[in-house]
This record gives sequence, C-alpha cells and structure tokens, in this order.
Amino acid sequence: MVEKVIKTDDEWKRLLGRDEYLVTRKRGTEPPFSGKYYNFKGEGVYRCVACANDLFSSKAKFDSGSGWPSFWEPISEESVEEREDRSYGMVRVEVVCARCDSHLGHVFEDGPPPTGLRYCINSVALKFVPEDELNSEG
Repeated sequence: MVEKVIKTDDEWKRLLGRDEYLVTRKRGTEPPFSGKYYNFKGEGVYRCVACANDLFSSKAKFDSGSGWPSFWEPISEESVEEREDRSYGMVRVEVVCARCDSHLGHVFEDGPPPTGLRYCINSVALKFVPEDELNSEG
C-alpha cells in the first residue's frame, strides 16, 4: 500500500509550475509533440513531478508516434492507478499517480508486446532521473 501525499489546492499551486499544476491537478494535457520527453532517449526513471513517486522506467518507453511519451507498462503495479474517464464525450482510462492522485495521462490498448498497452503520459507530469543519479541515491 502506497502512503498518500495529500495537499490543499493552494499548496499544490505553490509547489508546481503553472503547466504542471494545470495538467496534474486539473486534468489538463499538453499539446502533442511539445513535451520535453516525447522524443527523449535517456536511460533512467520517470518520476511524478508532484511527489517524486517512481512511475515508469526508460526500459518500457517506446515511440508511439502520438507526440507524448509512451510506455508499455508502469514501473510497478503500485505506482499508478487507473480510473474511468468520461470527459469530452469519450470513455477512456485515466492514469494517475498512486501516491498523490496527480493526473498523468491515459492508457490505451494499442501498445506493443508484451502488454499491448500504451501509457500515453504528459511530459509536464514527469521528472526524469538518469540512471547514474539513481545509483548514487543508494
């Protein structure tokens, strides 16, 4: 069980940048091909920008052509939660951080093997930590 991070809306506004707040707390999205990680190739871990929860490994990242960073699986079953999203007249599966409930993006069933899933995630909701920094964290 993940220990939840709970903050007031004002606390999130102070902690996050404008775009980070709009995406993670207000369920927004960044325009396709605009985020810093959609075409990024570094090796390491993508963490939640709001609470630093480990979300995705670069080993599960792939180029979906969608314009957003895409992963075929989260780093662990406990790192993200999935919720039904009926906004904009569609039925989708929203992906949120299991630790702080930040909106990350959506998951679709058109990804590559081995899962067949595509976690389509907003760059602004992520903070990349290179593998060499992870090794020094101990």
